[in-house]
Amino acid sequence: MILHRPHPVAHPIAGMMAAVLTLALSSAAWGQSPAAAGDAAAGAQKTAMCAGCHGILGYKTAFPEVYSVPRIGGQNPAYIVKALQAYKSGERTHPSMRGISATLSDKDMADLAAYYSAGPSKVAAH
Repeated sequence: MILHRPHPVAHPIAGMMAAVLTLALSSAAWGQSPAAAGDAAAGAQKTAMCAGCHGILGYKTAFPEVYSVPRIGGQNPAYIVKALQAYKSGERTHPSMRGISATLSDKDMADLAAYYSAGPSKVAAH
């Protein structure tokens, strides 16, 4: 005797939940949410405050101490946003970066991160 099992019918909500879960997990794996994506072209228009230090290869500041300014071209965009947020909140304490980040909106941070994450060659060309 052969028993046949009926084909299980997936509940329509189950498919939608699986899609939402997949999207959430893939976003978390990249370290940023889809809403955090910035506009690199808009970020290019907002680099005036950044380029004076981060746009000069090997630049060191003398205030408040001698500090080698990191190159941020090619950096992970989620890292850039998190660093800017940390300066703005006071979690990171560099006075110049604290002052600059205080003027930035979340959109500004995302746009700058999108621009700088494009890589050093794009940054150097600007």
